[in-house]
This record gives sequence, C-alpha cells and structure tokens, in this order.
Amino acid sequence: MAKVFVTRKIPEAGITKLKNAGYEVEVNPEDRVLSKDELVKQIKQVKPDAVLALLTDKIDAEVLSVAKDSGVRIFANMAVGFDNVDLEAAKKAGIMVANTPGVLTDTVAEHTFALMLAIAHRISEADRFARAGKYHGWEPMMLLGTDLSYKTVGILGLGRIGSRVAHHAAKGFNAHVIYYDVKRNLDFEAEFLAEFRPTVEEVLREADFVSIHVPLLPTTHHLINAERLRMMKPTAYLINTSRGPVIDEKALALSLSKGWIRGAAIDVFENEPKIEPELLKLDNIILTPHIASATEETRAKMAELAAENIIAALSGKEPPNLVK
Repeated sequence: MAKVFVTRKIPEAGITKLKNAGYEVEVNPEDRVLSKDELVKQIKQVKPDAVLALLTDKIDAEVLSVAKDSGVRIFANMAVGFDNVDLEAAKKAGIMVANTPGVLTDTVAEHTFALMLAIAHRISEADRFARAGKYHGWEPMMLLGTDLSYKTVGILGLGRIGSRVAHHAAKGFNAHVIYYDVKRNLDFEAEFLAEFRPTVEEVLREADFVSIHVPLLPTTHHLINAERLRMMKPTAYLINTSRGPVIDEKALALSLSKGWIRGAAIDVFENEPKIEPELLKLDNIILTPHIASATEETRAKMAELAAENIIAALSGKEPPNLVK
C-alpha cells in the first residue's frame, strides 16, 4: 500500500480522497510548521511515496535528496505558489512537483477587494475608534474615506487572480482598469475597456488603487521599493495579496508615515510570520495574516486538488497541475 505523508493538518476532504484511493495517510500530529530537520526526519521514518506539503514547508536540495532516497515520487503543494520548492533540485532528483491553481481565484480576488474597500473606507480604523469609546455621535468630518467607484485601478500581474480583481473593479465599480504584465492581453482589454501599460512605473503613477498579483521571482523581489512608492499619488492605496517579499516593508512603512501614499492593505509579509514593527504602529494600513484563500470551501478544494495530483502521480499518470 502506497503511503502519503501530510506535513500539517489540512481539511478532511483531501485526506478522505487519499484514503478512498487506497493509500495509507500519515498526518503530522502537531498542527504547526515542521522545521527542515523535522521534515527530513519524518520522511526518513515514514518513507512515503508522496508528500502533501504546504507553502510554509521549505523543500530544498537537502530535503529532496532525502526524499529521493526514501522513495518519494511527488511533492504536492497545497498552494498556488511553489517558491518554497527548489524546482531545479526536484528535477535532478526525478521528483514531481504539483500545485493547486484555479480553485482559489475567486476567493483571493474577494479578499483583495475586501482589503481595497476596507482601507478606502477606513473600516478597521473606524472599528478601533468605536471600540475605544470615541464615538459620541455623527459628525460631518469624522473618518472620511475614499470612493472606489469610477477610480483608476492598477493591476500588476494579469494572471487568474489579477484578472478577476479587474473584473470586479470594472464591472462592479465602474473603475478604469490599467495593467502591467509581461504579456499584453488584447481580449482582456476589449472586455473590460482596460488599458495596457508597458512599465510598472506607469501604473504606479496613474492608479488610485494598485493591486499586486505577481509571482515571487528574482525579478519581482522588492518590486515595490522606496523609489517606486515615491512615484505613486499621495492619495493612492497599495494592496498586496501575492507574495510578501514583493514589497520592501521598511520602505512601505516609511511611505505611509511620511504620507507618500494614503494607505495600504497587505495579506502577505516579507519575512513571514514576522511583520515589520513600524507597520504595526500605523493606522493607515490593514494587515491580515495570509488568509486570502481562507474560506472553508476553497481550502477544502485545495486539499482535494493536492490529493488528486498525488493520486495521478502514484497511478503512473501526469498530475493535472504538474509544475513544469
């Protein structure tokens, strides 16, 4: 009987699918991130045919070498991203890597828009204000926010999620969408009356709201730095639900404290789970703990898709979401 090791507690839907396929499933009994040494130890002990991993698991060359010797055939990441896996080392080890794209598109886009609206309308700030007993009656100038409707929304990275955010902006709020991506999309432009910008800088200079949806690559590390933050309008907002290291957090804290931009809302952090201390002191930023895909429905679908990748691989088929 083939074995699957799951690095942390996940929705039962994924475990059930694996068991129904006839596999023995062993789940890390502690609901926490395993250190690399602990992960290596578990792989050596369990000798699984497959590992269902999470984005918080660092699958480097050493882990992959141990996995190869232990008979692991696939690491199935329960995430869209896979920057936690050394793909070159996996290729050399002959171990497949899979991810779970698509199923979380709507959920992450919803969370992105929730952040966008919340920072523009000062929702978190107003909640703290009310809880602190500062509300003594309606005032015409109290906690004035910003409208999103009819504004310019800039999208950096027009993948599945970026496109869905643009859909909500254009169709739901009559926003003017501009975007930057490595590839121009004429069909998208026609459908949403969107406009392509050939550089990140042009989007930053024009947009009232900038939403980031790029993968973490050497070319996107600190894509948003002090120089680029200074290009944005002082009335603009920055939203990030992609990867934390895309933003230089120290520069972001400085820009918010100096009024270079009006506000920010981020779900991911440069050195997770640590957050730049200066950001914690600011009222004009909303911080959510990497929960953009955290709905019961979506996390269950992600677990099932990760299981489907494993089932295909152990059946001698190509996983439906093989990372190539």
